[in-house]
Amino acid sequence: SRPVQVVVPNPPGGSNDIFARALSKRLADAWGRPVVVENRPGASASVGAAYVAKAAADGHTLLVVSSSFATNAAVQKNQPFDAAKDFAPVAMLGKGPFILGVANGLPAKAIAELVALAKSKPGALNYASSGPGSINQFATELFKSAAGVQMTHVPYKGMSAAVGDLVGGHVDVLIASVPSILSAVRSGKVRALGVTSAKRSQSLPDLPSIAEAGVKGYEVSTWYGVLAPAKTPRAIVTR
Repeated sequence: SRPVQVVVPNPPGGSNDIFARALSKRLADAWGRPVVVENRPGASASVGAAYVAKAAADGHTLLVVSSSFATNAAVQKNQPFDAAKDFAPVAMLGKGPFILGVANGLPAKAIAELVALAKSKPGALNYASSGPGSINQFATELFKSAAGVQMTHVPYKGMSAAVGDLVGGHVDVLIASVPSILSAVRSGKVRALGVTSAKRSQSLPDLPSIAEAGVKGYEVSTWYGVLAPAKTPRAIVTR
């Protein structure tokens, strides 16, 4: 009966924001109502999620999240909501691998070369993430463990800032979602070394999987979904 608000708990430019803006247009066309995306970043995405958890459960406020919503809940003790109880799951938007990208100034042109370089300089290389507890931090820590290397974590307040500093050469390594980093890869501003899925991605067939490139058993994927406040009526969630 009025405009629908789609909240993204992250800054503009990241994969959650990209998905939300594509979704909002489809929903507006289907419902014949304005659907507006609002970015409410802060506190590792807790600010936006808390806003939706407390919103009226009438279908006019939705939340777009990624798997960082789950990893953040696993590591943050004092979130202002209960991730399992305060939301009604609406739909899965998509899922897929990450891309492991490095700054162009880094002398590693393959996963094996990156591993060798990191082993030769324990802790000297740094890696970016979209924040402490994010799925891309987990993905990079798993890579460190599987490859037996040490790198220093540099957390950012969002993926767009992390990609920007990778392009600028201020950080060495970033594992980022395909929507967040693909344009930088295709334009030659970032060097992609591999994808995090067990096998090659259909959308990036020339890029090896990290497991294929020698880091045995390594596999990470991410998902994107829509949530509503917990008490939203089932009929509205279904619609």
